[in-house]
Amino acid sequence: MILCIRFHLEPDAFGARATGAGALSTGATCAGTALSALLALTEGLTPTVQAMPPDAALADVRGAERYFGRDAAGVAALLRVRALAHWGIGCTIGVAGNPMLARMAARRAAPGTTLVLPDEPEAVREFLARMPVGALDGVGASTARTLCSYGLDSIGRIAAAPLPTLQRIIGARAGRELYERARGIDRTPVVPNAAARSMAAERPFDRDELDPVRHRRALLSLTEELGARLRGEGQVCRSLTLTVRCADRSTVTRSRTLREPTGHSAALTGTAYGIYESLGLQRARVRGLALRAEGLAPAELAAHQLSFDPADDKARRIEEVADLARAKFGPRAVLPGSLAA
Repeated sequence: MILCIRFHLEPDAFGARATGAGALSTGATCAGTALSALLALTEGLTPTVQAMPPDAALADVRGAERYFGRDAAGVAALLRVRALAHWGIGCTIGVAGNPMLARMAARRAAPGTTLVLPDEPEAVREFLARMPVGALDGVGASTARTLCSYGLDSIGRIAAAPLPTLQRIIGARAGRELYERARGIDRTPVVPNAAARSMAAERPFDRDELDPVRHRRALLSLTEELGARLRGEGQVCRSLTLTVRCADRSTVTRSRTLREPTGHSAALTGTAYGIYESLGLQRARVRGLALRAEGLAPAELAAHQLSFDPADDKARRIEEVADLARAKFGPRAVLPGSLAA
């Protein structure tokens, strides 16, 4: 069985607290430190642990079940006790037969509880049947709208649809993947140390924040940090995932693929703003924002569409100079004007 563990990391996890979007690097570092320590704690139960920054992990506990003489729910309870005893941090856990179902179970579980989905076809079918199509991994807002226009607005209806129909609607490969996921099939393994293929940063607020201007300021700070780190390591990313942590501990997560792999801060910022606007948060009380750059690859292998826009060329040249200044004088040597205030 697979566990999806969502740790309840607070802005002041491990004894530090950030104060606003302009001074969030300390809070991001502390959250990262907390997650690293909790991953090490989880690896004490099973070596097959995959990080899911900023606050979650997948763990394959089939070997741990035999070693500890417990079922998956028992292993989850043991992990919960250890996390509380060692670090005073609670967690919400989903238990299922594969990573996709475990993530979905963790999202459905009440905070601080464990939701176990039996590894039986009938139980999986009942669990998925009434969920909206957007709850499936890999189904974004655009694909969901397309499927709903054909009356396929729930996972149960997609599971009942013929494979050729799905392939005609959204394409051969995507249709087959959707066909399998709607039936609870996920062939991806839990990959230890998979965090190396992504890069994350977090911005907690010192209080529940309602102001969209401060939300966007935090997003700008995140994309500037990730862009600088990507360029510093000679990497580009293919997609961004935004996680919004709300005051009631619930989280909202959305991903978007970039037009081309990039480490250019302006492109990352535009995409992050687009994801944020698509959420329609309005007056939501936000406790923190996290942004993860995924699908990392060497920058020298990435193609870049040439542009005749002089502003883009100027922005990239300024970015190169700013990176040199940061490398010499520190990460806050050069900042956008809205972050320097």
